[in-house]
Amino acid sequence: MVTPQMDMATLAVDSQCLLGESVLWCEQRERLYWVDIEGAKLWQHDPASSLTQMWTLPDRPACLALGIDGRLLIGLAKGLYFADLNAAGNDAALAPTLIAQVEAGTGPDTRLNDGRADRHGNFVFGTKNERGDRARIGRFYQYSVGHGLRTLDLPQAAIPNSICFDASGNTMYFCDSIDPRILRCRYDSRSASVSSIETFVELDHPEASPDGSIVDAEDHLWNAQWGAGRVVRYAPDGSVSRCVSVPVSQPSCCALGGSGGSQLFVTSASIDMKPSDLEDMPAAGDLFVANLRESLARPADRVLLP
Repeated sequence: MVTPQMDMATLAVDSQCLLGESVLWCEQRERLYWVDIEGAKLWQHDPASSLTQMWTLPDRPACLALGIDGRLLIGLAKGLYFADLNAAGNDAALAPTLIAQVEAGTGPDTRLNDGRADRHGNFVFGTKNERGDRARIGRFYQYSVGHGLRTLDLPQAAIPNSICFDASGNTMYFCDSIDPRILRCRYDSRSASVSSIETFVELDHPEASPDGSIVDAEDHLWNAQWGAGRVVRYAPDGSVSRCVSVPVSQPSCCALGGSGGSQLFVTSASIDMKPSDLEDMPAAGDLFVANLRESLARPADRVLLP
């Protein structure tokens, strides 16, 4: 791989998540949010004051989005919910309100996984296989206030991930993490239709699996690569333009924000690591930050909530 620029991420929050995921930056609150899926926790961090808060959730959270009205959309294992963090205050637990159940008929075989707001006020997410095999039984969905849940006509997946959108909102990126590639397609938010599916990039690291992705202000895609200890930035033509090294093997998701929009935040996981690996990487599960020296963040896309 040719990497024109290499950056290093360092510890930002000692969160010790089992499975940190779905990190996002709210430029209005100047706060960072992420979840610990297996720990059933929602995290909030204020980089300016270094203050961190954590809430317990009633089920495993998988994905987040900011609401247009300031509320937070939370994808729990079997449904979409919203929560008002201003009303929650210093409570230790959140009791979010149900918006829509998802795949209730599949029981524990599937749960929500990666998800992201599109450019038009909707939420796009996937469901993953929880059975322990690699069968592609998960699906991709769009949620909108006007239409509720609509299934996207994308290939079924074992571990749907890397969902994000280009600047126009007409190209959707996605992947199945059991395959070492990121795909893209044409996306119509009004009709919840997709077309022209193609490979965007093939990962070149033998241990890398594509996990969470975002698109920056220059329309480049950043992908956290599980197993490879790195976040890679790809230009729209698929070429590598930058790489950020993370000091743990399982980075899971990333977000741009912070001071001047020039910081890259990265969640990580300690789940499934051997005791010897945890001794070598005691920061596994923590939140990391890389200072990029230029502003690459774009305002967060937000979801219209009921």
